[in-house]
Amino acid sequence: MRLDKYLKVSRLIKRRTVANEACDAGRVSVNGRSVKASYDVKPGDVLEIQFAQRTLKVEVLAVAEAVRKDDASAMYREL
Repeated sequence: MRLDKYLKVSRLIKRRTVANEACDAGRVSVNGRSVKASYDVKPGDVLEIQFAQRTLKVEVLAVAEAVRKDDASAMYREL
């Protein structure tokens, strides 16, 4: 699954266009390196997302095309 879609489906970022812009601006890194929105996310990857004042670091546990809101937090684990 593409990185921008994963960020939206897992509800780490609210909209896919915002996730795409964050990737283009270099605010999202996977396993320590900056990647584009088209990066293929796999379980075990460590995502680091830089928001305005804080940095969120999560490990990908599962990749699913469609997830209910209640189950979205089960797709990742905060580090």
